[in-house]
Amino acid sequence: MGFLLLLWSLLLLYRLFLRPLLSADVNICLDRTFFALFVAAGAHTLQRALSRALRWRARNVARKTKTQFDDEFIPLLKRVAHTAVWLSASIVILKKFDVNLSALIAALGVTSLAIALAAQDTIANIIAGLLIMLDKPFRVSDEIKLPSGERVRVLGIGARRSRFLNLDDGSIVIVPNLDLSKSKLTNYTYGKEHGQQS
Repeated sequence: MGFLLLLWSLLLLYRLFLRPLLSADVNICLDRTFFALFVAAGAHTLQRALSRALRWRARNVARKTKTQFDDEFIPLLKRVAHTAVWLSASIVILKKFDVNLSALIAALGVTSLAIALAAQDTIANIIAGLLIMLDKPFRVSDEIKLPSGERVRVLGIGARRSRFLNLDDGSIVIVPNLDLSKSKLTNYTYGKEHGQQS
């Protein structure tokens, strides 16, 4: 906030006193510079607001849930949001400076495609984790049978992988969410609850 007030003060001084004394080229350059500074300040303010909102969500909502999905998903969402804010601000500034964005956007598109292809397993596991959270084929502390045959207790549902306690030997079993979403699961806890209701 202090930086924005300083920027507004400098802009006001420039417009009132310096602008009439300077050449047209210098004025164009200074106008663009002030524009870039205001956009950067706005992006910084928006980034801080998003960070505060996500921190509030992590403190007041995510910690109260039984799953670890929110705890792992919020930092990822924070990085994506920050990248989107600064990327948008950069494009707006470059456009103001008459930079040809066609080649830049094409390069970003190719880069995004390459990243998406390289991280497709991670993205698929995150989407599968979200679907598990929504569909709830199992919950934390449920007893289920994994596709591999082990009878386990659910310890946590993460953004990419879920953790289970093997009831036979006490070991921890970690399974990618995509494997869980594609396979048949047996939920013994749901069966007991349904039997009690009947």
